[in-house]
Amino acid sequence: MKVLLDACVIYPTVMREMLIGAARAGLYQPLWSARILEEWARAASKLGPEGESVARGEIALLQVGFPRAEIAPHQGLEQRLWLPDPNDIHVLAAAIAGSADLIVTSNAKDFPRGLLAEEGLSRADPDGFLLGFLEANPEIMTGIAEAVRREAERLSGEAWTIRRLMKKARLSRLGKALEARGGI
Repeated sequence: MKVLLDACVIYPTVMREMLIGAARAGLYQPLWSARILEEWARAASKLGPEGESVARGEIALLQVGFPRAEIAPHQGLEQRLWLPDPNDIHVLAAAIAGSADLIVTSNAKDFPRGLLAEEGLSRADPDGFLLGFLEANPEIMTGIAEAVRREAERLSGEAWTIRRLMKKARLSRLGKALEARGGI
């Protein structure tokens, strides 16, 4: 399954690590555009120059790790498309150009299901998307979540329960389900 990741689900670190962990495990094929990655870097720059530098380093690692993930929409594709927020048309164009099955976004109102269906696409919120993988592949997703939790503890110097970490990352349902599976 090919899945276009919107910038709003790539920028938050824990959410991105969960999504990319699932992709690394072979659960789906991630897609993005150069513009989506640039939106991530610009958002990280609000944390200061270090934030942008870190983001650009992580972007480079993703590009190496997923060399076929970056999609360049065809010339003129964006001109024929419409979305409630014109600033999101590039996301839809990249999904179409990459033959994506799904767009994962936290921005549901700007990606109406009917408009996406006209292009053969659907959308999912990251919490529900990852929860589906947990239900189908509990061992894999539990392992990914534990690795993300350990890294969060290492970076923050703070103890995290999986439920609290996922809630902070706006993955509440996933955190609750992970906690119920083993209390990590």
